[in-house]
Amino acid sequence: MNIDRIEFLSWMERIMTRFDILSENITLASNNRNNIDGEELLDNQDVLQMLKISIRSLQRYRSSGKLPYYTISGKLYYKLSDVHQFIRESFKSASSKVKDT
Repeated sequence: MNIDRIEFLSWMERIMTRFDILSENITLASNNRNNIDGEELLDNQDVLQMLKISIRSLQRYRSSGKLPYYTISGKLYYKLSDVHQFIRESFKSASSKVKDT
């Protein structure tokens, strides 16, 4: 079975059009992520994957006040800048322990 060039190009154009539509949908979805004061909010799953920790560890960081969080409609969120600050502080405390020994 042979496909002529015109039919092939027609199919490729349709496929590329669909890819463009999907790309626009992905861009819109990523822009509609939760934001507060222009800053991205992360949910539990985002933070767990970012830090590669267990849910219990995340709960411990919240309870101890090491990682600030916000409750919106019963769901927990974390500011991206707070998570980055937590990482920096954790790195500093770990490196100072190494220097002390």
